[in-house]
Amino acid sequence: MLDLLIVLLEDQTPEPTEVKAGPLGFAVWIFMILAVVVIAFSLVKQLRKAQAAKDAGVYGDEPVQRTEEADSSAPTDER
Repeated sequence: MLDLLIVLLEDQTPEPTEVKAGPLGFAVWIFMILAVVVIAFSLVKQLRKAQAAKDAGVYGDEPVQRTEEADSSAPTDER
């Protein structure tokens, strides 16, 4: 009985050279990279939609004209 307890308590972790991720690990990494890229593009799209809605005055702000004339007529700080 004591021999069984000693065998169960023995450390059975594999050596680092015996463990490989393999193709499944590579596929998981590629999937995670693609997921981050898709989420980033979605975030940028949503931020652009929110900025366009804010510029249109949807959120109670004054509507903003984003044209070249509006940019050139902005006051400049000349010293």
